[in-house]
Amino acid sequence: MTRSELVVLLAERFPQLVQKDAEMAVAEILGAIHAALVHGDRVEIRGFGSFNLNYRPSRRARNPKTGEPVAVSAKWVPSFKAGKELRERVMVMATSSPQRSSRPDRDTPSVSLSPTPLQREPSTLFKDGIG
Repeated sequence: MTRSELVVLLAERFPQLVQKDAEMAVAEILGAIHAALVHGDRVEIRGFGSFNLNYRPSRRARNPKTGEPVAVSAKWVPSFKAGKELRERVMVMATSSPQRSSRPDRDTPSVSLSPTPLQREPSTLFKDGIG
């Protein structure tokens, strides 16, 4: 799901929100997560997961094209860890539908014989019914 798809989903799910309000809500939530990570804070959303920063020390790598050694500097990288509830819900959905070999291209329409998680009952995805 892309950001714009999320905005459209929110606007459809909550008719009292015009699309501009849904865009602003998504921007505020993502902005708050971004700001917290920039300040080195951890973001935890109960039932969904947590965002935090992992430190990667400097190392020597190789340019795959030339084989030449390259110095990679130390850096902090954002990471996401799914919460228990999200993992359990994904596992239930994964075990109740046939295995998918890979993600289809967004440009190519997919033909699915079984319903995708979003085509199933929305209340099964999240407690508040979003989905």
